[in-house]
Amino acid sequence: MLLIHCPYCNATLPEVEFTYAGEAHIARPADPSTLSDEEWRDYLFIRSNVKGPHYERWRHQHGCGRFFNALRDTVSDRFITTYKTGAPRPPLLTQETPS
Repeated sequence: MLLIHCPYCNATLPEVEFTYAGEAHIARPADPSTLSDEEWRDYLFIRSNVKGPHYERWRHQHGCGRFFNALRDTVSDRFITTYKTGAPRPPLLTQETPS
């Protein structure tokens, strides 16, 4: 079972409390109506899908209901750190931070 730390509730809880919400730090287009079909497709569907540390968005679905960001290693499936939405992304760390 994965344990995820909510930076708003300051609690570490089982993953069933949370919902994955996709890749974090995606640049939203300023004016979507000016994008070509290919650019719109890329914005909606194309993601980096990296092997290793990856920035993600999560939602504390069964708690505070807020979205937050996480840095998770996709190889070990361990959360390196979580941080509030709007905070700068942490550097790509290689060790897990305590909760």
